[in-house]
Amino acid sequence: MASDDYKKALKMGKAAYRRALSRGEYPYLPALDAILTQAEMKTEESLGLVNIPLDQIVGTKTEGRQNSFANNFMPLMPEYSEFARKWDGVVDYHMNQGIGDPIVCYEFMNKFYVLEGNKRVSVLKYFGVDSIEGTVTREIPYPQDTPESRIYFEFLDFYKDSQVNYIWFTQPGSFPKLTLALKKKPGEKWTDEDKENFRSLYTEFSGLFKDKGGDKLKITAGDALLFYLSLYSYKEIQEKSHSEKAKDLDRIFKELPALGDETQESLVFKPEAASGGSVLNRILHPLGGKTLRIAFIHDRRMSESGWTYGHELGRMHVEDVFGDRIQTAAYFLQDDERDIAELIDAVIQDGYEIIFTANQKFLAASLKAAIEHPEVKILNCSVGQPHNSIRTYYGRLFEAKYLAGMIAGAMTENEKIAYRANFPIYGTMAEINAFALGARMTNPRAQVYLHWDSLKDHEHLSDLLDREDISVVSGNDMIRPGQEGSAYGLFIRKDGKTVNLAAPIWNWGRFYERIISDILQGSWDSGDDVKSRNAVNYWWGISSGIIDLVLSGNLPRGVRRFADVMRSRIVEEDWLLNPFAGKLFLQDGRAVGTDAGALPAQEVITMNYLLEGIVGSVPSLDELNQESRDRIAMQQIITPESVNAATAKHTPVQVVEKVIMTSEEPPKEAASEEKDA
Repeated sequence: MASDDYKKALKMGKAAYRRALSRGEYPYLPALDAILTQAEMKTEESLGLVNIPLDQIVGTKTEGRQNSFANNFMPLMPEYSEFARKWDGVVDYHMNQGIGDPIVCYEFMNKFYVLEGNKRVSVLKYFGVDSIEGTVTREIPYPQDTPESRIYFEFLDFYKDSQVNYIWFTQPGSFPKLTLALKKKPGEKWTDEDKENFRSLYTEFSGLFKDKGGDKLKITAGDALLFYLSLYSYKEIQEKSHSEKAKDLDRIFKELPALGDETQESLVFKPEAASGGSVLNRILHPLGGKTLRIAFIHDRRMSESGWTYGHELGRMHVEDVFGDRIQTAAYFLQDDERDIAELIDAVIQDGYEIIFTANQKFLAASLKAAIEHPEVKILNCSVGQPHNSIRTYYGRLFEAKYLAGMIAGAMTENEKIAYRANFPIYGTMAEINAFALGARMTNPRAQVYLHWDSLKDHEHLSDLLDREDISVVSGNDMIRPGQEGSAYGLFIRKDGKTVNLAAPIWNWGRFYERIISDILQGSWDSGDDVKSRNAVNYWWGISSGIIDLVLSGNLPRGVRRFADVMRSRIVEEDWLLNPFAGKLFLQDGRAVGTDAGALPAQEVITMNYLLEGIVGSVPSLDELNQESRDRIAMQQIITPESVNAATAKHTPVQVVEKVIMTSEEPPKEAASEEKDA
């Protein structure tokens, strides 16, 4: 007669069987042999003796034994069967001596399938054991252009260095992010101490995550830990007590459900209604009453940064609009001995109620401060974030780039145009692609030559222009004081002189005025455009006035008139006039999108490819100079070259993933001035 343990396990198996059927799922263990018949396999690799997390053992190698178990590895055979007797024998062995014999299994996509030792796995799962040793053979498929495949091949590189197989993620790019967070370099082998320390942290954190109900979320404990590491350094977390980690998890838990769910619903495309202008704001907000204290935090001073210059003009604008109703202050990390997290904390302690951190690389520190100080309104200049503790803001600069591209296509005499880009960060691909689409709209044969300022080894822009005989150039977007005479925006080299044609501009004052007005009027949380959203990402375009394209008197009359008409259409139709409408073609000829509509907003934000008509590529992380790596460390990560090489045969489009990551303070020297954001 079967033991009480077997009866309990059988009950668990039958419950899992019924639950799977009710959900339309396969109720038995999956068989790897059947799975592999549907996959294109590349190679097989022996891993030797491996410590296998039991929750990653999901099936059998062959179809022979799969029907003996439910899909949770609990038994389904009758109580009086020989199977039940043998299962009880394994229980006795486990209780008296401990199961020490390794199982034999196969690994596929970091899931394990048992060839020998199914009952041992079943018994240990029943008793809640964490892991078992096994002799493992890895089945490696050919890479595919899917998130699952990219995650797996990132894992393979990570595993070579760490021998860690128990952490998993739901988003591509996460294993490289984890490597950065742990202050490791790709290819750096982990020591035994490294492995022990990380396993200890992961085990502790995953336990807290499960106790908090994290297993009910659509993310893994690894996703949650990576987010935790984006707010606090690895060393800082290691030094925290168990109760401090639990308290941290309590604070950040409300942010976790949205991880990996950066949907269009968080985007606010335009102001709900016109702000009313400066005069109306003065009427609505007369002098007197409480003064709202607002801080703006920048990376560098505006004398060294066109990006800061634009935001500081916005700060001066709202001071003029609101007068004594507000008090503003500007802080510059360049002049401060503290890191960004300490600076934000100091600003909060000084009593500022609203903080605008005007740089994407401040996102992680801003989010940490917002979680710890919910009474303070913090906004970071970035876009597409899933967090409800902080709001972000950015502009659809690609609309102005689209118009500039149209002008460039009309002005080039040899179908060649140069485009100067700086950091491969969020939104940059959309701007480059929109420019190319605009150029090809007016000149179907136009070729846009891409020049990256952020590479370790790159030729000077002037060398590219001379070599390719290019006269029309999309240069730096922003100027700083003292640079008014420099070539910027869209310009043409003619007879040894530089002639400006047009310039995309940011009107940050329009945005800051509207947000401050909403706060003063008490509509910060009550507006229809924000109250129903878990996260709020302001993403305004030309129609809102935050973005514009200034046209030069040097433009031929017909070109200027055409640009004016197209700009008016964007203003009138707003997001409806999307440059990324219809079927688009990549550099390798593949198509994205459909003839029936436009790319969704979130796909535009996370665009990670270049379209036809662009000569150049997205640089890999290894190709960037050190300052550029530091500047993008908290914004975006390019999949390491090793992963790109592994997937090149099947995925010619380079993969770019968003990352929020702690990093050392970036160098204070100014880089190229095109985009500091």
